[in-house]
Amino acid sequence: MSLFSAFNVNASGMTAQRLRMDTISENVANANTTRTADGTPYVRKIVTFATKGGDGTHHNFHKVLKGASAAYVGQGVKVNGIYEDKESEQRLVYDPAHPDADENGYVSYPNVNIITEMTNLIDASRAYEANSTAFNASKSMVQQGLQLAQS
Repeated sequence: MSLFSAFNVNASGMTAQRLRMDTISENVANANTTRTADGTPYVRKIVTFATKGGDGTHHNFHKVLKGASAAYVGQGVKVNGIYEDKESEQRLVYDPAHPDADENGYVSYPNVNIITEMTNLIDASRAYEANSTAFNASKSMVQQGLQLAQS
């Protein structure tokens, strides 16, 4: 893997984690949004990633180790999609005075759990920092190599 491939891998990781942090921020900002443009409560969004440039199939360790090539190694990550979380349920809160309350006085709030979102935000932030550190290490190696070449 060339150093420029390392830059691409780290840059793609930082870009993906930045989008993940933006999506988490959107979830937190809409944690109490009971009515969106379509009249339903906000639904939590999830970002998924995939290997960039791959065919999406999983390779076992032996195949990767044996057949490692520039075409497979070091291509980075891409955002596979941003999906609505349909698995977790909306929160029902009894508040008959709320304008979005149903006939029984319950209001459907988004399926956003602030603790989960903050945990995911810390995870995304640390992954971003790790990619940034690796990017800077690669940059430092290139600079040292250029200095040696000038000598």
